[in-house]
Amino acid sequence: MYEWVLALHIISIIAWMAGLLYLPRLFVYHSDAAVGSDLSETLKVMERRLFYAIMTPAMIVSWFLGFGLAVLTNAYLEVWFHIKLLLVIILSASHLAMGKWRANFGSDKNTRSARFYRVANEVPTLLMIGIVILVTVKPF
Repeated sequence: MYEWVLALHIISIIAWMAGLLYLPRLFVYHSDAAVGSDLSETLKVMERRLFYAIMTPAMIVSWFLGFGLAVLTNAYLEVWFHIKLLLVIILSASHLAMGKWRANFGSDKNTRSARFYRVANEVPTLLMIGIVILVTVKPF
């Protein structure tokens, strides 16, 4: 059972991370698009579908299977797991922030620059690096 839970967890993490890395890139393009333009309206559809059809379900499955793995392996007893959990909570907060930004674009109320979204695009990458190191190296 462990191998199946692990495989499905990895698959859901890949889907979630793909969205976390792609959505801010869409925001970069969207912030430069004229309000009401064909490009802006197309990006609204892409952002909404990515957030609700891929990212959010993948995040929920990742959390569910992650807790399953923690229980199956007793990882919740380890220090590295607690640090990883903190990073995953921050990653989830990043996800929620992107949802708010997406809603702002959806109602043509974005006030942030393309540069802001370029910087925001790096946050999930840095968190992912920390999480992967903690899970594979288990330094604590």
